[in-house]
Amino acid sequence: MRTKPILFFLATLIAAFPIEAQTKPWTPPRTQDGQPDLQGVWTNPTITPFERPPEFAGKAVFTKQEAAELEKQAAGNRVDRPPKAGDVGTYNQVWFDSGTKVVSTLQTSLVVDPPNGRVPLKPSAEAKRDYDLAHVMDSYEYMSLWDRCITRGVPGGMFPAGYNNAYQIVQSAGYVVIMYEMIHSARVIPVDGSPHLPSSVHLWDGDSRGHWEGNTLVVDVTNYSSKGWIATSASTGRLKGIPQTEATHVVERFTRTGPDTIMYEVKIEDPNVYDAPWKVAIPLVRDDGYQILEYACQEGNRSIENILTAGRLADETADK
Repeated sequence: MRTKPILFFLATLIAAFPIEAQTKPWTPPRTQDGQPDLQGVWTNPTITPFERPPEFAGKAVFTKQEAAELEKQAAGNRVDRPPKAGDVGTYNQVWFDSGTKVVSTLQTSLVVDPPNGRVPLKPSAEAKRDYDLAHVMDSYEYMSLWDRCITRGVPGGMFPAGYNNAYQIVQSAGYVVIMYEMIHSARVIPVDGSPHLPSSVHLWDGDSRGHWEGNTLVVDVTNYSSKGWIATSASTGRLKGIPQTEATHVVERFTRTGPDTIMYEVKIEDPNVYDAPWKVAIPLVRDDGYQILEYACQEGNRSIENILTAGRLADETADK
């Protein structure tokens, strides 16, 4: 038998690498001014549900077999089907990029806190969402800022959607810039220690101020207006249309955990909307071959006009 020689070889190999070297955390590269380098193009399409589905209640992580089955089901559903009678249809599958796999952490929902994977919404916030969504044909004021080609919001712009799930991060001394593929907007985050804007100033995307905690970029966002939604994509389920108010407070954390991964975490609180703070975690994956093209939202976009025209036609029909 050759068992003893093999065991001796393995023991010698392990001994050649100290335990601390085997478990040493990954150290990110640095920018010229010495900050952790987050630069590159990153994507986050996934089939992991935003909130935990009832069938996975009490289960925080998928088994590999469960993940494989979900990915198989998603692949089977990714086919073009003719629209129903009277339905104008939608994009075909070539235009979608909603992901093919669950996130690498195997978490059963992107919402990781509360532990049940569900956002603690107040009934009043759900009522406001339902009212706005029911009245989108009445006025543009009930539509999302994404439909109006303004913004997907912060942090809503970091939540995966059906397509255009790419982000380019650029750093310079005192600033981090995130260029969102969707809406084609550039978010400039000062990391120079400058204070938030005066409390009297309210912005659609809030006011972002960043700082470094070790290898993590921490971004504190305040000064929101009450005109936006916390999430604008149907992929967020019942969160689409939930309002943000001037009391919204967001804290984001960007931690590069490997050559091709940034862990994005965000904590959201607003006592007007939620019974407690809640948190989302999404791995961002580096894709050097991804080409971000211009997202020309306004040019040729007749959707708002057509929706409101249909609404006025419905009003005329109802009056007869």
